[in-house]
Amino acid sequence: MGRIGRGWKLAKMSLRVIRKDKEILIFPLLSGLITLVILASFFIGAFFTWGFEGLTSAANQWVFYPFFAVFYFVTFFISIFFNVAVIGCATIRLNGGDPTVADGFRIARGNIKQIILWAIFAATVGLILRAIQERVGFIGKMLVGALGAAFTIATYFVIPVFIYEKLGPWASLKRSVSILKNTWGEALVGNLGLGAIFFLVGLAGLIPIIIGLLIMTVWSIVIGIVIAIVYWLVLGLVASAAQSVLVAALYRYATTGKVSEEFEGLSFQDPWAVPKRI
Repeated sequence: MGRIGRGWKLAKMSLRVIRKDKEILIFPLLSGLITLVILASFFIGAFFTWGFEGLTSAANQWVFYPFFAVFYFVTFFISIFFNVAVIGCATIRLNGGDPTVADGFRIARGNIKQIILWAIFAATVGLILRAIQERVGFIGKMLVGALGAAFTIATYFVIPVFIYEKLGPWASLKRSVSILKNTWGEALVGNLGLGAIFFLVGLAGLIPIIIGLLIMTVWSIVIGIVIAIVYWLVLGLVASAAQSVLVAALYRYATTGKVSEEFEGLSFQDPWAVPKRI
């Protein structure tokens, strides 16, 4: 089986894991809700501290950097914490186990040191890129944006690396790049496959809106829009979890050469065993 076949198989397997362990959707839901609360608190606090004119005044912009630093760290920490929980649960399932929500929280708590260190590292990189982007022209902004995208790609396997190999931020980044070099084809096809699936499924959200427009009443249109938004929000949760499961599956394949104990009928292995390096 070539890279395309393996990538597509891993993408489908990610959806099968979500279907079998629907409870892990609680993690992206909590991540999104907590992030929204933090975001609202940040802007409300800034507004009452400086007021509207203070927020838009260039003289006060330097004051925002400590707030941005805290905001970046907290949001990165929340995102990584719940991502660790999803990847941990997915790995247990792929290894033949039966994960629970408690397992996800246990895995995240067990890696709290690595999560904090990586949140600090990622937030620092984000602040540096933001500071540079504010001081350069259009071409510079494009280059900084490209650097940000490259950093995101390079960190694709960072979370499973620091969960199972217990490496520091810089070592995890280098290890992530090393794994990505060996699985870029599968990762590309897997992500494109999931993207295509969720795009096509997402089109179904237009149906209640179209029906509401055909009925041509205010309430039918409002209800159609509300149904569509709820549908897309739920689909977004599933897509977020599926992406994390795909990372877990790709990491497992890259480090063990196996796809799944659960779906391939292979022998059960300790889900906490450190995978071998490639």
